[in-house]
Amino acid sequence: MTDETPESLIPYDEIVQEALRAVVGRVLGQIESTGGHLPGSHHFYITFKTHAPGVSIPAHLRQRFPDEMTIVLQNKFWDLSVGTDGFSVGLSFNQMPAKLDIPYAAITAFVDPAVDFGLQFQAAVADLAPEPHDDAENDSPEGTPPDDGSNVVTVDFGRKK
Repeated sequence: MTDETPESLIPYDEIVQEALRAVVGRVLGQIESTGGHLPGSHHFYITFKTHAPGVSIPAHLRQRFPDEMTIVLQNKFWDLSVGTDGFSVGLSFNQMPAKLDIPYAAITAFVDPAVDFGLQFQAAVADLAPEPHDDAENDSPEGTPPDDGSNVVTVDFGRKK
């Protein structure tokens, strides 16, 4: 008997990543169904790859965040529309309104600090070295997601190359 695990012909890691991204869609869908009202103190930090296929953000935001961006859905957002492949939302950046279209495949992290819940995803687009960028501040109260790793689900099957 050998200690080496055989290479899977079933892409389990991709299937799990897709299922976890569906969690984000389901949560956002519940918020959409209530007219965009977040219950209690819930709020979301959503990080996504700005250059991923299907991402549509204003040019000035893409220039400021050439690799990855984090948005906050808390107090000031509107027109949340949730679909099967992604969502769109209106946000304000420096008092300038913007519409963002974000496919679930572009999301790399989803955090709800109110209940210490988070998901991290493998990038579904070609991994590029992240370029330095400013922190996203879309006109929300100060606050940062927990970075202690508690209740963050990370899936990495260590695929053989």
